Amino acid sequence: MSWSLLVVAGLFEVCWAVGLKMSDGFSKLAPTAFTIVTFILSFIFLFEAIKGLPIGTAYAVWTGIGAVVVSGTVAAVLLTRGGETPACGGGGRGCIDVTISALRWRTP
Repeated sequence: MSWSLLVVAGLFEVCWAVGLKMSDGFSKLAPTAFTIVTFILSFIFLFEAIKGLPIGTAYAVWTGIGAVVVSGTVAAVLLTRGGETPACGGGGRGCIDVTISALRWRTP
C-alpha cells in the first residue's frame, strides 16, 4: 500500500510543478489553486507513504518519478519535433550526459 501511495504522491508532484509554471507567478487564479491543491495532496500522500517505507527511499522514489515523467515528456517532444531542440534543451542533455558519466565512473 505504501508504494501505491508513493506513486500517487509522485504524480501529484509532477502536477503541482506543471501548475506552478502555468500559474505565471501565481497571477492566474485557476492554475494557482490547482498548484496549491496538488502540492498539498502530494505531501499528504508522501507523508502517508513514509509510514511504511524508509524516508530516504520514499524521497528518492518521489523525486525520481518527477524526473522520469519530465524526461519522458522531453523525449516525446524531441521525437515529435524531429530532433529540433532549443539551445537550453541541448545544454540540459549535456548536463544529463555528464551526470550519468560521472555516476558510472564513480560506481565500483
